[in-house]
Amino acid sequence: MSDEYVLPRKATPDSPLRLAVMISGGGSGLRALLKYQQEADRAHVTTVVIADSESAGGLKHAMDAGVESFSVTLPQGLKGDERRRAHEEQIIGIIESKDIELIVLSGYMRILTPFFVSRWKGRLVNIHPSLLPDFPGAHAQRDALEARVRVSGCTVHFVDEGVDSGPIIEQREVPVLESDTIDTLRDRIKQAEHDLYPKVLDDISSGRVLL
Repeated sequence: MSDEYVLPRKATPDSPLRLAVMISGGGSGLRALLKYQQEADRAHVTTVVIADSESAGGLKHAMDAGVESFSVTLPQGLKGDERRRAHEEQIIGIIESKDIELIVLSGYMRILTPFFVSRWKGRLVNIHPSLLPDFPGAHAQRDALEARVRVSGCTVHFVDEGVDSGPIIEQREVPVLESDTIDTLRDRIKQAEHDLYPKVLDDISSGRVLL
């Protein structure tokens, strides 16, 4: 494992950072990011979208925005670590062929291996629907409700070799209501994510985020 973080270059609207956005589902965060980038000149641009499923709804958002997209599914005929490695090698091939400078995980539900993370550490970010280090993992909203916390939220962080354990960049608090269900809390946190993530990408691209 590598402990070294390499941040992307400082970009400008005239020379924006080239992003690869990785998704698994409907891509509401991707849609919000693309809208944000279309509203004004930003120091980052979504160059390619990569989904781990051909049925990922977010692929349509890429198509509608004229952004090149790929669905990279798990290869057949392989198992375990060999299968994960082959899958990630396909993704790396796309990323490198497009001269990507920052990888943005946006609802990407697969855990990336140390093989992948070590190549992109410092240039690989994720958004998680809790105030990390509280409630890591795939069931953050359920866990927050079961813990009866009054405040949850979202966290943008650099990805390391652990699960939701990398250095925190910024967080946004969201109230937890007594009437909340998993769905209502998820929707409220998503609204905060859609506002926070593009602005954090502004900060990273402009060199305002340091490690």
